Amino acid sequence: MDLPGGPQRDITKIVLPMWGRIASGVVVPFELVDDDGASVEPVNRFLRDFTARGNRAGSVRSYAFVLQRWFRFLLVVGVPWDRATSAETRDLVLWFGQTTKPIAGRRTRSALIAGTVNPVTRKQHLDNEYAPRTIRHNNSVLRAFYQFWIEEGVGPLVNPVPLARPRGRRANAHHNPLEPFRAGGRLRYNPTIPKRKPRAMPDPAWTALFGAMRSDRDRAILVLAISTGARASELLRMRAGDVDWGDQLIRVRRKGTDAEQWLPASPEAFVWLRLYLAALPPLRPGDALWWTLRRNHGLDRPHRTELTYDALRAVLRRANETLGSNWTMHDCRHTCALRMVRDQNLSLRDVQTILGHAHIATTQIYLEDDDAEVIKRVRQHHAERQAIAAAHPALPRQPAAGYDPADMAVLFGTGSVR
Repeated sequence: MDLPGGPQRDITKIVLPMWGRIASGVVVPFELVDDDGASVEPVNRFLRDFTARGNRAGSVRSYAFVLQRWFRFLLVVGVPWDRATSAETRDLVLWFGQTTKPIAGRRTRSALIAGTVNPVTRKQHLDNEYAPRTIRHNNSVLRAFYQFWIEEGVGPLVNPVPLARPRGRRANAHHNPLEPFRAGGRLRYNPTIPKRKPRAMPDPAWTALFGAMRSDRDRAILVLAISTGARASELLRMRAGDVDWGDQLIRVRRKGTDAEQWLPASPEAFVWLRLYLAALPPLRPGDALWWTLRRNHGLDRPHRTELTYDALRAVLRRANETLGSNWTMHDCRHTCALRMVRDQNLSLRDVQTILGHAHIATTQIYLEDDDAEVIKRVRQHHAERQAIAAAHPALPRQPAAGYDPADMAVLFGTGSVR
């Protein structure tokens, strides 16, 4: 008996080939080409439209890699891209759950600690499994890709990344046929994301991390991050003209919206920023603010280049190796947010503005008590109870009339009843 739902594949035997590569483009920042160097038109035409809608180069690159993996999967299962169904999406999600991410050959130490909990920060190291957020992002990209081609009149008639049908009623039951269908609802094969609480960096840990910085530049960017709550990518995009020394403000361009916003920073941050800039040649207002020295092969002297995100991660990695921790730049943002939320002089609306959240519900996650703070208060409670017990020891009580004290001693193992 043939059952619907597509072929039943052996997911455990699927190995994706090293097909295609992501190449830099001119109009579109990144494109997908096959093994012969030819453009993969279905993907690149979608990325062209995706770029025209104002998306950043990083998002284009992320979408390109997702679609490259999808085409590799279709190549293994032998399904053309325009004949894919929900069965292929389902099998790809199942494949995510049973395989591991490819590990670079140069990765040695991090491969040994993958998935373990750091004893200093009590944070889990990244493991080699595909995270639920990665799978959800993959499904979102594929749905957008096929939605684009369905609107163009090419590809499958039904999007192979289906929505989960609401319980108790039919999807679009009261839809007006004269109006287009509206996108909504969660995707059917999206895994559940475990809820994670933001966690502040304890003051001793922050002091140790700051002390592990090797240069005034690293100290300046770290103090700016923890005093303004700005993301690492937002700080790295700063120009020399984005610093207001008189009012002690910095200007950042928000992730996603690219909106400009002035943020107040701590006086300490401007001290380290001044020390860092004093060692550099004078910068023009349009020059990048953060610089590093690079040594290329064939050059006798290192040359100055803009500090990249990978270079900043290397700074944190060296400090973590010294401290035995796994702090990230985003931990500074969480620490700043939790510190401000606990300040009675700041309202939740103030914190939302500083963090650049579009919705106050996003800021409300910082209202939950940090586990470290709860543990600290419970320990203080136990200590106070122990101090009270030591100051007022319980007096031994005599057994009630009718009970033999010797029998009570045998029963409780003591000479008196407590």
